[in-house]
Amino acid sequence: MANVLDLRRRIRSVRNTRQITKAMKMVSAAKLRRAQERAVAARPYAAMLASVLESLKRRAEVFDPETGEVRHPLLLTRPEKRILLVVVSGDKGFAGAFNTNIFKAAASFILENDNQQIDVEAIGRKGRDLFRRRYPAARFNEAEEGQRAERGSRSNPVEVIAGPVEPLDRLHYDAIRDVSHKIIDLYTHEEIDAAYLVYNEFKSVIQQRVVVERVLPILSLTMREVERAEEPTLEERERAAEAALSAGVSLYPHEAEAAQKQLEDETKNFGTAEVDYIYEQPPAEIFADVLPRYVTSQLYHAMLESIAAEHAARMTAMDSATNNASEMIDSLTLTMNRVRQAAITKEIIEIVSGAAAI
Repeated sequence: MANVLDLRRRIRSVRNTRQITKAMKMVSAAKLRRAQERAVAARPYAAMLASVLESLKRRAEVFDPETGEVRHPLLLTRPEKRILLVVVSGDKGFAGAFNTNIFKAAASFILENDNQQIDVEAIGRKGRDLFRRRYPAARFNEAEEGQRAERGSRSNPVEVIAGPVEPLDRLHYDAIRDVSHKIIDLYTHEEIDAAYLVYNEFKSVIQQRVVVERVLPILSLTMREVERAEEPTLEERERAAEAALSAGVSLYPHEAEAAQKQLEDETKNFGTAEVDYIYEQPPAEIFADVLPRYVTSQLYHAMLESIAAEHAARMTAMDSATNNASEMIDSLTLTMNRVRQAAITKEIIEIVSGAAAI
């Protein structure tokens, strides 16, 4: 059994660890509030953009009247033989099962589509490091100035394409737009037949899920093409609720939810209203120019929700670590008191025995 001095050192070490985890929890809670505000503020733009496209789609000749084929390449469907999988993970650890759940969803998707050629573009340092260790990097031929680089020969059915190297919480809109344009360019030149997005969808602190969503081709502007969704367990929701309440984070942002509901009603009425809008350019031209922005808005919104979900997961994990440290301190303190009492009792017995012997 450890002596009192060793137990005191261990208690001091656990207490220092508890201070660190508690500070990390409060930092994540503060970042979560800001990330949640950014995610909620980006929803009106994405919703109205989809509604405008739906309105334009009803007024523009999207389908060729003679052949019946779609005119815009992003609406054209092909057999999915080559797939691009965009995986949005975190940049740091200490977030519980946040990154693990995303990697499991991506691995399940790759396993289910093992007969296709899959390119993985990882956004986030954790995902980028994992997939680089697991799969080879994609090779591109050298391109002349002003020309696009062509894909080289494949060495593996699954290869990794280099993604943005900036931290995810500092990733600005221009960088995401470049990623979106690259995906659109690959699909337009028929180098890929579909593009999927794996990320953690954030609605509130206790309403999160890992989704696999199809980005290209665009089949519907009003309904998301969610291929797979993994909901959190009841125990995980309760833990997140306890962590949020202890950190002072609202579980249900009622004002944001009410504004979101009102926005959905307005955008739905805009997209389906039987009103003859007057456009400066032809509706078909506007539709062709705005549709790539819709893909960019999907990626940007997924990044914002993933950032908020990561902070929520880290806040919950650090709250659990703080509670576990407190329980360990109580257990070690009880053990130290027992050891100290046993030592005192032993000394008293030795003193009494010595006095009786005299």
